[in-house]
Amino acid sequence: MAERPLSHIRVLDFGHYLAGPLVGMMLADMGAEVIRIDPPEGPAFDDPAFDMLSRGKKALTLDLKSESGRQSVLELARRSDVVIENFRPGVMKRLGLGPDELRAVNDQLVYLALPGFASTDPELADLPAWEAVIAAYTGQFTDMGLNRRLMGINPSFTPLTLASAYGSSFGAMAVLFALQARADNGGDYIEVPLASALLEGLVYNCEQIEDYPERYKSPREVELDRRAAAGLPMNLKFGELSEFLDPFYRTYTCADGRGFYVVSGSVATHPRRVLETLSLKELADELPDFSAYLDTGDWPAEWSMRNYPVGPSDRERVSTAMKKAFLTKPSSEWEELFGTAKAPATAQRFTKEWLSDPHALACGLVLNVVDARRGTMRQMGNVAWLSGDDHATTKATVAPADLDTVLSETPRTQSGKESAGKGWLDGLKVLDLTNVIAGPTIGSTLARYGAEITLVQPVEPSVDPWNTVVFGIQAQRGKESILLNLRTEDGQAALQKLIAKADVVTMNGTDEQRDKLGLSPERLEAINPRLILVQLDAFGGPKRGPKSDHLGYDDLAQAATGVMVRFGGGMETPEEHAHFGTIDVLTGFCACVALGGALQRLDRTGKGGIARASLAGAGNLIQAQFMYDYDGRAPFDEPSGREALGWGPFYHCYEASDAWFFFAAPTDKGKALKSVAELSDLAKLPEEQLHAALSERFKTRPLSHWRSVFREGSSTVVPLASLHQTRDASLQLESKGNIDITRATFRAVRHDQHPMGRWCDLVAPNAVRTQSGRITIPGPMPKYGKHTRKILTDLGYSDEKIDQMISDGTAGERWSEKYLPE
Repeated sequence: MAERPLSHIRVLDFGHYLAGPLVGMMLADMGAEVIRIDPPEGPAFDDPAFDMLSRGKKALTLDLKSESGRQSVLELARRSDVVIENFRPGVMKRLGLGPDELRAVNDQLVYLALPGFASTDPELADLPAWEAVIAAYTGQFTDMGLNRRLMGINPSFTPLTLASAYGSSFGAMAVLFALQARADNGGDYIEVPLASALLEGLVYNCEQIEDYPERYKSPREVELDRRAAAGLPMNLKFGELSEFLDPFYRTYTCADGRGFYVVSGSVATHPRRVLETLSLKELADELPDFSAYLDTGDWPAEWSMRNYPVGPSDRERVSTAMKKAFLTKPSSEWEELFGTAKAPATAQRFTKEWLSDPHALACGLVLNVVDARRGTMRQMGNVAWLSGDDHATTKATVAPADLDTVLSETPRTQSGKESAGKGWLDGLKVLDLTNVIAGPTIGSTLARYGAEITLVQPVEPSVDPWNTVVFGIQAQRGKESILLNLRTEDGQAALQKLIAKADVVTMNGTDEQRDKLGLSPERLEAINPRLILVQLDAFGGPKRGPKSDHLGYDDLAQAATGVMVRFGGGMETPEEHAHFGTIDVLTGFCACVALGGALQRLDRTGKGGIARASLAGAGNLIQAQFMYDYDGRAPFDEPSGREALGWGPFYHCYEASDAWFFFAAPTDKGKALKSVAELSDLAKLPEEQLHAALSERFKTRPLSHWRSVFREGSSTVVPLASLHQTRDASLQLESKGNIDITRATFRAVRHDQHPMGRWCDLVAPNAVRTQSGRITIPGPMPKYGKHTRKILTDLGYSDEKIDQMISDGTAGERWSEKYLPE
């Protein structure tokens, strides 16, 4: 096979279950040689999903408990670049194969550990870190979204493996960035606790702002507040929720009975495009339309089409008209019409349907892979890829590794030097042209590793302050900000100067939008051949497909790939997955993985190019455990819907006498029950009878008792925390300084000196812990346009020219008088 971005990298993959193998798969998907190390008894995760995660890898069986096996690993480490493992903390060290031992034989080695909880956390380090245990302890199953809260459903179980998805994307980017810094820092030992990654992935569910303005609350949030203040029960039925859904943020029924999800609020032009596509132009002309950046006291009407949500007086008539219009055509016709009109929306699909979707197959988001055990499998495609990597969609089944051949190679050259302790991306200049959540997440993530980020936004904002400011408090951290009108000649000239100085440009948009913005591959190469463009979009893949230029957001990727139907329990009751930004944030992380691959290619070839990710690709990743299909596959019967509380009696949410908890004994099963006096008699019951019996028995004792009796082995009981509890228990005050992001599993910061003038709570950037590199907490999001004069001056513009550009609207210094319009 031709040289690929990571062809020069060898990886030893000791991973099992999901997170470790996913990192290995991501690296193999970009061309790395990945050797999967199996125990003599075979892989612990013997499942079709593991076959998918093993694509492109080589397999080698070694007994790590034997001296010969240990010596083989040491010799392999001498000839490798990366080690991946996701055992409990200390397992590899006890085998004599921990980071110290392996890096002693190869100081250029990058060693990645993916424990469930931080190894430095004395309370949590040794917990059996099953995926749902991490989710439960972090708070993923509690207060699962506005719908569930209004219906009084709490807790809610979901089979989506978010911790492994976020953790693997952090792990892959960390490995690639650490490799990039080897010339200064040498090798590295990196730890990515999956629970820390999960809390960072769900950061928008944890963000809290002092005196949060009412104008940004959705109809559902307003109703929640009303019921809480009046002491009313949370007991809405699913059918009653439609009254509290925004017309531009809900599912409609089409002529064919299929749901069609519209997410088109907040961007100035999108609500009008939706209504005009539905032949409701007259209605659009009647609706109020004014700047969303005015304070509510200055609004000429109770709402604006430029500002989410729709006002109460218009909500019913808009949704009624849209309901009627959608019933006139089948979902397939609406999907084509909306895509052509650039109005963000999609038909609801089951995951099985997505795996055979014509667009998904055409663009490489789903691939046909011939597997040695399963035959032809339809599998999730790459979650990160590089344009020009012609073999990105070529996958091979796992093949045997030849140990003797590998050990005949010359070991890697030792550097013998001390780490410089630099940020992995120190000095990397990034020009950020993104908006909302997914795109800005790239820059704010890169900032923690030392990159210098310049954010460019339009002089007249096209997106409302809920998306730009409320979300930006997290996503725009660590950046300088300039406002430019790129529709003007002077604006384009300034952009060209910025591009010429940059190493990386980030943007979220389709190829069509990219080229209209003046960022075509040809133009970028002419300006700077080494420049890397990091591009993400909604439905893009390694190849072009019929929907590649369709617009979309997080929730639309959920709808298209099957998440909403699964979470809601069926086509009649689809629900957005409750955790806000679930896919948005993950897509930003995946784009960082793509950038890591592009930096490696740049170093070897001098070629920049385009690094890519997409919302739909990240939608695949959060469903990795079941994102495959083949003839004879078991049914797609994973837990779904509002009644789901677990996956069988040994992996389930239960209620103690005083609190809810999660019980995990998926491997011990009856053995776990036999070890507990109060439960031993239940061990002989058939599994179909066990759930009811355990439910009654667990209610007889408090949570503390059940935690104490399941402290040994691989079985455990953990409380069902909430994300807010997790955040509040780990808060540190910015004003006190000395913020710790290295020890505890969870960390959040109360920014009580924020330039907004309100305090805000944000999750700290502690998902990645590095021994040789440096991680920093990015500074606060600046007010949009704060650095316009400084940046233009640095580009060589005179004060007079800057004044003229601001006067004629080519540049700007603010969107509103206040940081956060009220």
